[in-house]
Amino acid sequence: MAEKKQTKKKPAAKKLRIIPIGGLHEIGKNLTVLEYGSDILVIDCGMAFPDEDMYGIDIVIPDFSYLIENADKVRGVFITHAHEDHIGAVPYLLDQLNVPVYGTKLTIGFIRKKLLEFGMGGDLREFTPGDVIKCGCFKVETIHTTHSVADSVAFAIDTPVGKIFHTGDFKVDFTPVDGQPIDLARLAELGREGVLLLMADSTNAMRKGYTPSEAIVGKSLDTIFAATPQRIIIATFSSNVYRVQKIIDLAVKNHRKVAVSGRSMESMVQIAAELGYLKIPANTLVDIKKIKDIPDSKLVVITTGSQGEPMSALARMAYGEHKNVKIRPKDVVVLSSSPVPGNEKSVSNIVNALMEKGADVIYNDIAETHVSGHACQEELKLIHSLIKPKFFMPVHGEFKHLRSHAELAESMGMKEKNILFADNGDVIELTKAKASVSEEKVPAEGILVDGLGVGDVGSSVLNERKILSESGLVVISAGFSNGMVVSGPELYTKGFLYVKEYGEILEYAKQVLSECFMNAESQGITDIQTLKTMATSTLKKFIREKMERTPVILPIFIEF
Repeated sequence: MAEKKQTKKKPAAKKLRIIPIGGLHEIGKNLTVLEYGSDILVIDCGMAFPDEDMYGIDIVIPDFSYLIENADKVRGVFITHAHEDHIGAVPYLLDQLNVPVYGTKLTIGFIRKKLLEFGMGGDLREFTPGDVIKCGCFKVETIHTTHSVADSVAFAIDTPVGKIFHTGDFKVDFTPVDGQPIDLARLAELGREGVLLLMADSTNAMRKGYTPSEAIVGKSLDTIFAATPQRIIIATFSSNVYRVQKIIDLAVKNHRKVAVSGRSMESMVQIAAELGYLKIPANTLVDIKKIKDIPDSKLVVITTGSQGEPMSALARMAYGEHKNVKIRPKDVVVLSSSPVPGNEKSVSNIVNALMEKGADVIYNDIAETHVSGHACQEELKLIHSLIKPKFFMPVHGEFKHLRSHAELAESMGMKEKNILFADNGDVIELTKAKASVSEEKVPAEGILVDGLGVGDVGSSVLNERKILSESGLVVISAGFSNGMVVSGPELYTKGFLYVKEYGEILEYAKQVLSECFMNAESQGITDIQTLKTMATSTLKKFIREKMERTPVILPIFIEF
């Protein structure tokens, strides 16, 4: 009998794993992992600002758990540009991992400054757009793009299964301030070479048409300068080097000195000037502390605070708390920005406060003082047409932005099954022929940073802070000896009620607590912890019945 030939099974094809840790279904804390075999490459490492219900939280950063568990695989972190939602968490990552960070000259300059503020260093490696960098099994080509910060790039990444193209944040600006438009010719070449997966910025995917050029803002500001004999104060994003350069150019043209206010703005101007990204003629800049000696018609102040941040330089000016800039009638204040969603009320409060002091406030609804740095629908269509990807994954945006971008791709002929709609923590698996979201999930909840504490504030603490903010605090103070009350009980409140008006209720509450302790004594209960539980329960019930409120109750009992 002839032996049957055994056919060898082909080994399963290795898959490229793409894991978004942050940046999906949200604006901020962008971090994406590319993993193949024993190599991991990271794109961006950003932070997000806390939501309104995150009481006391300074910033939110990505969860680095997966990277820490696979530390021996991480070959490098590649940064698309120098905005905080893309670089803000780098110090926190480098505190956990010793890994090289790659970026353009300006991006690395900002990161280096940030690390110095944390008292740490790092393996920072500069590249120039057009460079190709080998990183494990990956080969990263860096491509110049246009955005609202200089030195922004996209990445074309050669992987063992095919080419991945990540746009970073971008728009298609044919008349950028630096004279270097996005490299559309190279994008077309990449499309002809073949791109397996496109990952593209979705921030403005709901907006029709094109994003206006930064040149339009320059024209508006030029008009404002020419028509204003008074002092000019301009608030804008500190990272917008192009905008700051234009303001400086206009100040020189109109024979004005320039003063800078706000820590992040001062830092940016210093770094950008040192690296050659800001051209500031001699004797143009003046110390903010010395502006009293300069006539209003000869001065422009560039400041932070365009988003209504409570502690920003502009907020301090608006509320009369700035040491060097006191708002006067007829000052012209220009908000060269648009409110980020959620900041509208804060910005409105600042505008009202400035107007109450007599300032003339100009913002984007009145004049074109700001343009977005993100591509609108027609620009996104152009990128899709040039890249011609097999698969597409919308990134960088809330759910509505990602969904709109997915629909745009479908309208251009992309098959729905080839669109990867994912969330933070999902694991996307790619081969040369197939792409899918697996059932695996990795940790991707935001890590809360409160002062020096990283990740030590969880949902229970936030819930307590929420209750404190809504209902206040009541402290029960008492002294015990062998389970018998020898002093107190006394009640102290914070943010609960006005004692002068509700003193009778507090006195009644103390009587209720005294009865509680007497009952405990009659039952032979002497354990302090048990007494605390009884007192808390008794007072909580009393307050709920009498006032329908639920403050935080804190018993502080001392044993003698």
